[in-house]
Amino acid sequence: MGLTVRAIMPVPLDEYPIHQTPLSLARVATSDRNFYDRYYFNAFDPAGDAMLITGFGVYPNLGVVDAFATVRHGDAQRSVRFSDALTSRDLTTAVGGYRIEVIEPLQKLRVVCEHDDLGFDLTWTGAQPAVQEQPHLILSGTKPMIEASRFAQSGSWEGTLAVDGIDYRVDPAAWTGSRDRSWGIRPSGEPEPAGRPTGMDGFWWLYAPLRFRDFSIVVIVQEEPDGNRTLNNAVRIWNDGRKEQLGWPRMHWTYESGTRHPKSVRLDMTTPDGKPLEVEIESRPGIALHVGCGYGADPDWTHGRWMGENWSLSSAYDLTDPAIEGRTPYGVIDHIGYARCGDLEGWGLFEHASMGRHDPTGFADWSSVAP
Repeated sequence: MGLTVRAIMPVPLDEYPIHQTPLSLARVATSDRNFYDRYYFNAFDPAGDAMLITGFGVYPNLGVVDAFATVRHGDAQRSVRFSDALTSRDLTTAVGGYRIEVIEPLQKLRVVCEHDDLGFDLTWTGAQPAVQEQPHLILSGTKPMIEASRFAQSGSWEGTLAVDGIDYRVDPAAWTGSRDRSWGIRPSGEPEPAGRPTGMDGFWWLYAPLRFRDFSIVVIVQEEPDGNRTLNNAVRIWNDGRKEQLGWPRMHWTYESGTRHPKSVRLDMTTPDGKPLEVEIESRPGIALHVGCGYGADPDWTHGRWMGENWSLSSAYDLTDPAIEGRTPYGVIDHIGYARCGDLEGWGLFEHASMGRHDPTGFADWSSVAP
């Protein structure tokens, strides 16, 4: 059977003056199969028992568009996913019963999920301007596994949420969270052939976008097993748009004994005028991104995988199930984070992963846990 060769035709995006290469926007500038373009959101009421994580992604070189939504309430978690063929690149941000409407770029978006088990109609409003993060890069040998750009923002939510017969009124005075937009290269779709083994001693990661009354703080730290820091991003963004770099955070961790579950972390940072700035974050219940969200080694579904046309899946998880508890530690976990900065209190995302060896925190190998 021979290959069908088709000429590239203009797509609707080509009508706009937004090109960055000599290519039609039907194509991306790399042939890497793992190119992606994704939205991510989280939402929660600090006084409530529910946390929502949701996202939407486009994978031009895989021909896939998909979305997911997950809500944890108590010890129960409900996840729904949608996937379909990507037939044209345009301004449509929808798949199945899921859609995103950009009301005001970088400031206000509407996110809608229509499903009997999990549905919502939520509007996001940024509390501060979105902030561009440092480039993300992870190499396997000399090959980029992740090479991406991302911006982040803290804000509030308003609307309605219903999960497994429970209705929530999402009041912007209470419901907060963060979002990011990322694009570039990261493992997507079906696994690639392994090639020559390069080995991985460990992966260590902290991501904490935190919202206070007058500002937000965004901290990202990525380290190699010996503690060499390959990504360092620490900024404060004031409500009026001012931005301050906060230097090189020094971290003081407390892990729950017998686990790698983070109870808290103290971040010692420095303002541009040389004054110390201390932030302490305590973890609250959260969601493992590889349980129902499609990240990492999620056995149910992963981002960019071809599932066929007009596909959807709904799953319920009992978070006290030993099978779920057993795999939860081996991935990135998005905790709700309670934060203190001096006399100020704030809330945000406390995202952490500690897998394999990490010398600064005393984990010698993949089986090591806190004393």
